[in-house]
Amino acid sequence: MTASLLYPFILVAGVLQALGNSMNARLRDRLVNPWLAATASFLPVVFLFATLFIALPTPLPNAESIRGMHWYSALGGVAGAVAVFGGLLFVDRVGAGPFNGLAITGNILTSLAMDAFGVFGLHRSGFKAMSWLGGLLMVVGVVLVARSSGTRSQDRGGGLGATALYPFILVAGACQALGAVLNAELRGALVNPWLASTASFLPVTFIMALMFILRPTPLPRRDDVEGVRWWMPLAGIAGGVAVFAGLLLVDKVGAGAFNGLLITANLLASIILDHFGWLGMKKVRAGPQRLMGAAVMIAGILLISVT
Repeated sequence: MTASLLYPFILVAGVLQALGNSMNARLRDRLVNPWLAATASFLPVVFLFATLFIALPTPLPNAESIRGMHWYSALGGVAGAVAVFGGLLFVDRVGAGPFNGLAITGNILTSLAMDAFGVFGLHRSGFKAMSWLGGLLMVVGVVLVARSSGTRSQDRGGGLGATALYPFILVAGACQALGAVLNAELRGALVNPWLASTASFLPVTFIMALMFILRPTPLPRRDDVEGVRWWMPLAGIAGGVAVFAGLLLVDKVGAGAFNGLLITANLLASIILDHFGWLGMKKVRAGPQRLMGAAVMIAGILLISVT
């Protein structure tokens, strides 16, 4: 199967990731405590992948593949979750539009750099001017979409100002790209994709649960819990499809193309969710600037994918 035939699966994963983000936001509203909400989101993912591994336990890694696994391979889920941590800490300070724009910029530029240098087992593609031009177009498209969101940077006083947080957000986006590549390497070492997915999500779930134990307040009231809809705890599973896709496909299509397609599908789905106000999202009309940003992003990913 050629790499281009895998693109539709990555686009679907990106759409599900956008749905998962919106579902997580609603779960966070109801459960109040962000660490409790994150734990409730990740636990079903761990249960699902662990169950699939029990049902499909073969193939299994051998001693040689485990010995050859780098110590950092199992940290893919943690690296990818840095963007989630950044959202919990910084979105209210800088605004959702600037946060997403900066995180995605860090993601796509890091992905292109990893492809160029062939790090973490990726095929070394070298510097490709058209790919980097595509990356630049994606950044421009993201900025147009982010600016059309109507959100403004906020500084609530105390600590660092909003603009001083921008480098940390760029690093969070870079870690998200790194997580996809590390997950692919983990998949290569553990052989079984369900085992690799379980090993990727377990550390994240442990960290979220530990943070909740350390910071157990505020807690939801009874009416908050009663307002939790059946689909809200499935947010992690929807987002987990993107992680699973990365396990299987990053080394086949390249980090730049994978993350570019994933981000493009994510943002396009987010624009639709915002426009219609689905899943409880605040309605934000898909005006000319947002649509132009989406078109520029599509042009960017086409340049990355065909070079």
